[in-house]
Amino acid sequence: MQVCEFPFLTAPNTRSTSTRSSCSTPPSVSASRSTSSTDPYAVRCYRPDKLSSVQARFAGQSLSISSPKNNCQTKCAASSRFNVSAAQLTTKSTPSNSSTSDVWELDFCSRPILDERKKKVWELLICDPDRNFEYQEYFPNNKINSAQLRMALERIMDQEGVARPNSIRFFRAQMQTIISKACTDLDIKAVPTRRCRSLIDWLVERHETVYPAEPGYDPNAPALMSFQAGAPQELSEALRGEQWAFVILPLAAVQEEAQLKIGSGFGEYLNVDRLDLPPDTLIPGVAVFSQRALPLAAWTNGLELMALKVDDLMGSLILETGINSEWRYASYRRSKAACQEALDWEEAKKAVGGVHFLAIQKDPEAEGCEGFWMLQQNEISSTI
Repeated sequence: MQVCEFPFLTAPNTRSTSTRSSCSTPPSVSASRSTSSTDPYAVRCYRPDKLSSVQARFAGQSLSISSPKNNCQTKCAASSRFNVSAAQLTTKSTPSNSSTSDVWELDFCSRPILDERKKKVWELLICDPDRNFEYQEYFPNNKINSAQLRMALERIMDQEGVARPNSIRFFRAQMQTIISKACTDLDIKAVPTRRCRSLIDWLVERHETVYPAEPGYDPNAPALMSFQAGAPQELSEALRGEQWAFVILPLAAVQEEAQLKIGSGFGEYLNVDRLDLPPDTLIPGVAVFSQRALPLAAWTNGLELMALKVDDLMGSLILETGINSEWRYASYRRSKAACQEALDWEEAKKAVGGVHFLAIQKDPEAEGCEGFWMLQQNEISSTI
């Protein structure tokens, strides 16, 4: 693979960006970084040795507390009364008050389940990025509006120990109006983004293990909403560097740099523990060099970054942002060597579960980065 070590062990094979066409209209960016159901809540303790302490913590409350045999699955109790909401609050190794994340991931959509009226059942799923906190509630299809969602969010936040989020991520463009209105009414920032990785993993699990066991499950029910990425657009020159290079770093170094930037700069850290990658695993990335690296990092931080991918037919790097936006971020001459390098980079990315990174710094000899983002290619299945 024709890449350089980063940072600065060898001079990178940088590419000029001066030949790219500009966009007259740059994207908007910023520099900133009581239920009606009578069903009890259910608490799952995923540490058998902690079950007694969890039971003591919730003594006297109308809670069902258990320790599942399968620690890798979270299953919601089946209910045939879909005209009545059935809520479930679950925790993994500790009670719910240990979940203090200020970011939630939310999905509000129909499921392949029919109620007694032969209408699709809808479901609200919420988790934090580490899935320490999970919430599930079914809704009939005649209660799908921002008011019902707002009331559900209020019920959740009223639970003891549940931290109020500062932002809620969601990935379905079709639900943007309802979710944004509910969040606005609660003074919570709604963030449309494909960076709902934990939520999407949970959805895949539920489609495989939970919904088929529900009364009214219809395996032939068509998906109500589908994901469609937009055609790549030209990115403003203000959001590009002067040069760039394919680079690699060990996972441990990638994580260290990302954590540093979260506390003192622009960037994002990605928890990849579920991939079980050794610390010395080589992670592919893209380094962008610019004399205005600091403002470039600030503007880039406002794009709600998702992933970078190669478009070999166009000789371009495509930047995925938001729910379905794609941008031509960089280009390369389609020589045999350059095309092979790009394809090798993509293969290296696939080999580590789609994990990669974007670094912005002044030049190849700079002692540090102004921006550093851990990213992951995350294809959204049409079945969810």
